Amino acid sequence: MNLDPYQVDPATTTRFLFFTGKGGVGKTSLSCAVAVALAGAGRRVLLVSTDPASNLDEVLQTPLSNHPTPIPGAPGLHALNINPVEAAAAYRERLVGPMRGVLPEAALRSMEEQLSGSCTVEIAAFDEFSGLIGDPEAARGYDHILFDTAPTGHTLRLMGLAKAWDQFLANNTSGTSCLGPLAGLARQRGIYEATIRILSDPAATTLILVSRPQRSALREAERTSRELRALGLGNQCLVINGNFETDCPSDTIAQAMQQRGTLALEQSRAFLSSLPTRFVPLRPINILGLEGLRMLLAGAAPMRSSRALPTDNWTAPLLSDLETLVADFEKQGHGVIMTMGKGGVGKTTVAAAIAVLLARHGHAVHLSTTDPAAHIAQTLDGQVDRLTISRIDPAAETAAYMAEVLSTQSPDLDEGSRSLLEEDLRSPCTEEIAVFRAFAREVGRGTDRFVVLDTAPTGHTLLLLDASEAYNRELQRQSRTTQPEEVLQLLARLRDPAYTRILLVTLPEATPVHEAATLQADLRRAHIEPYGWVINQSLIGCGSCDPLLQQRESAEHRYLDEVVSTHAIRNAWLPWQPQEPVGPDALAQLATSPVRASAAPRT
Repeated sequence: MNLDPYQVDPATTTRFLFFTGKGGVGKTSLSCAVAVALAGAGRRVLLVSTDPASNLDEVLQTPLSNHPTPIPGAPGLHALNINPVEAAAAYRERLVGPMRGVLPEAALRSMEEQLSGSCTVEIAAFDEFSGLIGDPEAARGYDHILFDTAPTGHTLRLMGLAKAWDQFLANNTSGTSCLGPLAGLARQRGIYEATIRILSDPAATTLILVSRPQRSALREAERTSRELRALGLGNQCLVINGNFETDCPSDTIAQAMQQRGTLALEQSRAFLSSLPTRFVPLRPINILGLEGLRMLLAGAAPMRSSRALPTDNWTAPLLSDLETLVADFEKQGHGVIMTMGKGGVGKTTVAAAIAVLLARHGHAVHLSTTDPAAHIAQTLDGQVDRLTISRIDPAAETAAYMAEVLSTQSPDLDEGSRSLLEEDLRSPCTEEIAVFRAFAREVGRGTDRFVVLDTAPTGHTLLLLDASEAYNRELQRQSRTTQPEEVLQLLARLRDPAYTRILLVTLPEATPVHEAATLQADLRRAHIEPYGWVINQSLIGCGSCDPLLQQRESAEHRYLDEVVSTHAIRNAWLPWQPQEPVGPDALAQLATSPVRASAAPRT
């Protein structure tokens, strides 16, 4: 296989670049590296994160806001985060502000109430995104605009919204929606139409599908490629990040890592040959700061850290195994266990391992996911007695919700009112409401069994939890009936430590640890206390003789110390596995993996 390196050619780079892919594949590092390279070639570049849990700040080592911020040391490069909450506040003021002093206070309060729901958060963030593409004045001063998107499911939703809102505006006859008067949206329609046109133009837009040489990541990249083509976004290329080769033939860990990647690439050969594919080698450390970003794309040779390996002894902190946490869960006999964290840290694997162990211990268990890009079935890959699985399917949940609302309301509505309700339900926001209700339903099932929920990556999860009360108001508005008990009880159940136990899953690396710490702080502000942390895919004690893996193992020390001493009330440690933990036996083995002793110091 030809391992062509990723190279940036400003002359052939389109104005708009979108980096998308499964969580944890390196979208942020790659988008930042490309932005730095383009700026270094004299181009004016704007780098934008659409991820509600953006970590552009940490990678660029520059505090960012929702306005373009110049990046010190990289002339010509600016970056910003699209903040959904701030965007929603600005959107509300844009609609309500002109009415102050014109409408009575009661009417203004009514408008603000209607614009405080989840729909407003979504459309406001989308307005920011589409404005940078479809409004020729918004980013006139930049040669290139790069989007570091949230993990795949959120990206597909974002891309699909352009057509969804354009069609909704074209077919709406009432002049109102879940967002209040459509005048505010109608003014944006020209921008939405331009956004659709530009996204579909191969001379203007390139989709960069980022993957790792891993089976699940490549499968998701292939599925995403098909869905984006169906939306009209056909100018795509693929970047395989973290490609690993070793010179240590006797090193079982290094050889297993290389062979796993080689096998995954071979199994996806047809996909890789269907579009331009480039490779970036695995690096020994987290890519943080301009120096690391400039080296990331600098040829195919592994980038060696300038930091020497420690010569002093390192004492591992007190680490537990996943089986110990599961034994504590069993004391309650039922309830909800949720895995949360950054994309790509192994939430699905940890959730499946917990579910398998509980079921094999004789408990009734239901394993479900809220992730739009779910792959629970592939991870479980087999039947387990007393264990059922499901996926919250947005399309199916939306159809069921709309049918229920219409059947409930039809007897009391005349033909005109029914048409207005049908029109309202066709709003793209209805899908978010339906998914929220399904999430509440899954949480409610924990009264007589264990429910293990594999959640979407951090940003999506935070929006889901933050919007609980807003979603509830929107459900009231659309159905005008008493809501199901599980919806009414959702927040109380999430806040009850005897009912819901939240595990924050991380890798022993800077960005996953710090994103999990931020998530923990956000949960605590919502009066939800995480139960513990799971440190996944650790190389500690692996005994590798490969210099790159030795450096990666050494780099874990500070993050293991940080998690145990600063963040986690309880912890579980899971080792990197020579074989991907797929199937009930492998998952049960992972859950019972003994904690390795720390590696001997090297000089």
